[in-house]
Amino acid sequence: MKRRDFLKTSAMAVLSSAAMTLPAAEVFAGKKEDSLDDPEDVHAFRFRPDGKFKILQFADTHYISGNPNSERALRNVIQMLDEEKPDLVIHTGDIFYGNPAAQSLREILQPMADRKIPFLATLGNHESDFELTREEVLAVIRSVDGNINSPIKPNVSGCSNDVVTLSSEEGLERVFYLFDSGDYIDGNSKNGYDFIRHSQIGWYRTHSERFTALNGGQPLPSMAFFHIPVREFCDGIRDPKRDMIGSFCEEPAASNYNSGLVANFKEMGDVEAIVCGHDHDNDYVMKYQDMFYMYGRFSGCDNVYNRVGRSGARVFEFTKGQKGFRTYLRIYDQGIQQELMLHRGMKHLLGDIPKE
Repeated sequence: MKRRDFLKTSAMAVLSSAAMTLPAAEVFAGKKEDSLDDPEDVHAFRFRPDGKFKILQFADTHYISGNPNSERALRNVIQMLDEEKPDLVIHTGDIFYGNPAAQSLREILQPMADRKIPFLATLGNHESDFELTREEVLAVIRSVDGNINSPIKPNVSGCSNDVVTLSSEEGLERVFYLFDSGDYIDGNSKNGYDFIRHSQIGWYRTHSERFTALNGGQPLPSMAFFHIPVREFCDGIRDPKRDMIGSFCEEPAASNYNSGLVANFKEMGDVEAIVCGHDHDNDYVMKYQDMFYMYGRFSGCDNVYNRVGRSGARVFEFTKGQKGFRTYLRIYDQGIQQELMLHRGMKHLLGDIPKE
C-alpha cells in the first residue's frame, strides 16, 4: 500500500498456524463488577475506592517475536504499565507485525497478565496480514490471562466488538465501546482501508438505547475506541473552526467510505470522544463539532515508520461524579506530555488546564 511503502522490511520467522480455541481468561478479582443483567459483551467496572479509574491505551506495538527491532516496543509496554498502574488497558490494534504470530501476540500481551491488569484489544488492519486469520488472532488474545474480550458475535461484523461500563455507588457513569474497524475493502489492500459496518452500528445503538433507558432517559457519557480513523478525522483537520493540540505529521489514513458511525453517535447523544491508532505520526487531540477526535501515542518499535519520537501511550483518567476526563501522553523515559482536561461543551481545548 502506498502509505506504507516506507515501512522497513521486517525479519519474519516461521511457525505453524494452528488455531487457538482456549476459553476466555479469568478476570482478576477487584477489577470487574459482575452483573447477571449484563449481556455477555458488557464488562462492568467500578471506580477505585479513591474515586478514580484509569485506562491506558496502547497503539500499534507492531511486535515480532525474536526480532531485535521489536525490543523497544516490549520495553515501552512494561514501563508504561509500571509507571501508570492502570485499572484497564485497551490496545487499539496492530498488536504484532509478523510471524510467529501467536508467539508474538503472547509476548507483547504477557506484561498485562504478569501484573494482573485486565485488558481488551480491538484488531487493526495488520492483524490480517500474517499466518493467522482474524478469528484465530482473537482466540490467541483471549487465551492470555487477564483478557476480557468477548466471543465473536453472530450477525455482527468483525471480531473485537465490546462494551465496558464504569459505575459508582450511585449507578452507571460511563460507557466505552470497542469496534473492530476491519482491515481492507473486500480483503484487498489495493482497495483501501475498511470501515465500521451497519451491523456494528446497530449493535452499538441497541446498547446505547439500553443504557439511556437505565439512566432515566439521559444518554450516558461514552467513548469509542477502534483502529482505523473515520472520515471525520479528515474533515476536521480541514475545518478552520477546529481546535487541535499535539503532533499532526501525516494525513489521517481513513477509509474512503463513510458508513455513518459518527452521525449515529450524534443522534444517540452519548459518544463524546473517538480514540484511534493506525497513523503512527499523529498523537493529537482535535475538537471538531463538539466531538473529541483523538489519537493514541505510537507504542511500537523500530520495524515500522515513526517520526513523532519516542514510543509511549495515551492515558485517560476518570473521577467519580465529575463530568469529562483527564488525558495525557506518557512518553518512554520522558514523563508526561499533552495534559488536558476535556468535557463536552468546552469552547477550547486549553479551556481547563489541570492545576496540581
